[in-house]
Amino acid sequence: MRSALVSRQMITFAVIGVVNTGTYYGAYLLLLTRLPYLLAHILATALSLTGSFFLNARFTYRTRPTLRKFMLFPLTNAANFVITTAGVYVLVDLLHFSSRFAPLLASLAAVPVTFLVSRRIMLPKADPAPDCINVHRYV
Repeated sequence: MRSALVSRQMITFAVIGVVNTGTYYGAYLLLLTRLPYLLAHILATALSLTGSFFLNARFTYRTRPTLRKFMLFPLTNAANFVITTAGVYVLVDLLHFSSRFAPLLASLAAVPVTFLVSRRIMLPKADPAPDCINVHRYV
């Protein structure tokens, strides 16, 4: 039962990750028309992080979004942010990849770390894991 719950969470997290990546990338491309690529990356990350928090709270972890969790949630993407920012820099400035596609390549390495940290923040050990009986409370 526990592994089925984690599997469902991983699949939902991945689907939300695809949506979140699309949001990030669309915002990044839009911002890239007016801003340097690193600033566009930072602002697009902040926008997509907010959306990711609310989508994961509701659909992945089925938990109430609280101010405390919202304030801690950026920690879930701290490793992601460092890995993708360094990756974007390396790909664009050192390897001369296109700044339009570098963030997509750089983000692949950070996904597993982001899931583990986000699960830890959204479902602290003190909170019981949600089950089918409790799901209706958050819908």
